[in-house]
Amino acid sequence: MPIRSRFLLPLLLVLAFTLAACQSGPAASQADARPVRGVTTVEAKKLKFLPPAIEVAPGTEVTWRFADGAVPHNVKGDGFASKTQSKGTFSHRFTQAGEFRYRCTLHAGMEGRVVVAAGDGG
Repeated sequence: MPIRSRFLLPLLLVLAFTLAACQSGPAASQADARPVRGVTTVEAKKLKFLPPAIEVAPGTEVTWRFADGAVPHNVKGDGFASKTQSKGTFSHRFTQAGEFRYRCTLHAGMEGRVVVAAGDGG
């Protein structure tokens, strides 16, 4: 029995540290990238929104283009949502200043952000 306990304690410590490292916090979202100015079209491609973050002026219509072949995507944010589709586009006009996060509900981690700046957006 003493030999088992000598090996069991280090094994439990390694396991505890490994679990703690795995739960160190959520990974940063691509949507947290610095927003790109002067862009009003976002592509849903390669299981990402490209660019992942854009900055526009109030009143700007943003268009999402579904360009991932046969892989379906959607866009869902607070106050706007597209249908699920593999091709075509979806557009939404942002009239209020603020930060608008959105995601594809079909693919974990596929997130984006529209920053609507009160300035000129460009």
